[in-house]
Amino acid sequence: MPVNRYNTQMSLSTETVRAALAQIQDPYTQTDLSAAIRGVGVDAGRVAIDIQLGYPAKGWHASLEAMVREKVGQLEGVENISVSIATKILAHRVQKELTPLPEVKNIIAVASGKGGVGKSTTAVNLALALQAEGAKVGIMDADIHGPSIPMMLGLDGKPDSPDGKSIHAKNGHGLQAMSIGFFLNEDTPTIWRGPMTTQYLQQLLTTTLWQSLDYLIIDLPPGTGDIQLTLAQRVPVSAAVIVTTPQDIALIDAKKALKMFEKVEVPVLGIIENMAVHICSNCGHAEHIFGQGGALKMAAQYELPLLGSLPLQLSIREQADSGTPTLAVDAESTISLIYRDIARKVGAKLALQAKNKSISFPNIVIQNT
Repeated sequence: MPVNRYNTQMSLSTETVRAALAQIQDPYTQTDLSAAIRGVGVDAGRVAIDIQLGYPAKGWHASLEAMVREKVGQLEGVENISVSIATKILAHRVQKELTPLPEVKNIIAVASGKGGVGKSTTAVNLALALQAEGAKVGIMDADIHGPSIPMMLGLDGKPDSPDGKSIHAKNGHGLQAMSIGFFLNEDTPTIWRGPMTTQYLQQLLTTTLWQSLDYLIIDLPPGTGDIQLTLAQRVPVSAAVIVTTPQDIALIDAKKALKMFEKVEVPVLGIIENMAVHICSNCGHAEHIFGQGGALKMAAQYELPLLGSLPLQLSIREQADSGTPTLAVDAESTISLIYRDIARKVGAKLALQAKNKSISFPNIVIQNT
């Protein structure tokens, strides 16, 4: 039976295409795709779709394109589909009365409240995962007394200074990195009191010449005392992520870290569960050494998402100790893909936060001439 081309073409329009796209759910923002559609063009049976995500998701682009092609391809009259996917990361609101750093759109604090849960390893791999997904990322070691970022990124030596006042960040696997560890010998202790520590950290943060960062990951030291609270109050942070193990004793301190961010009005994007399960490399037996389901219960208690669970695996520790973290070794490995999925969730949750209007528009000064 011949097809009436005139009626078919009339039924296909930008409105019908947009309606079809609105049926696609973004699993990371948990909203439909409508807000991400920047343009739809329809010319006879040809459809062009321009998508702009607010978070880095390079590893998800192929799946998203396939979803779009499948949904739009079901519309009557569609003969050809062109899909363009891009990312635009905006700056988001920080604490009251604080000003974002120049060249840094968003600071994300990674905290645990307790040492020994793999927070620094998680912070480094999260930074590398955001980078693998398409963002420009830096990482700062805020643990003045026990800096570990230089070792994990395989970096040493003092940073360069162009003028004796400011310093260039070191580069480790593509990340812009800064740590007090660059200025100390490996066995030199930092014997400072709280006020001196926070003052030095702020100086290190503000005198580093960061270069056009979408995200700066700050690896906070363990604990929730004066130092951590002061940093959370004085550093312009867009959001925070809590790292814990399923163990009850770790969860107690993780909850304290979460409450600390609530006090300073820093939104917590979610919880990352580290060392969730150990799988024997010989027999494949899975064992929950530190307990099971603790992070999920905490997430439910505070109405936060569980961003992901990572296994207790020898290779993660070995790779971090060698200066080549998991994401730097193989960005497509099974563990790396877990980190990258977490990174997409972190970026997407932050993208839903309020924008920072203070740096959206330039100040306009009118002078009499």
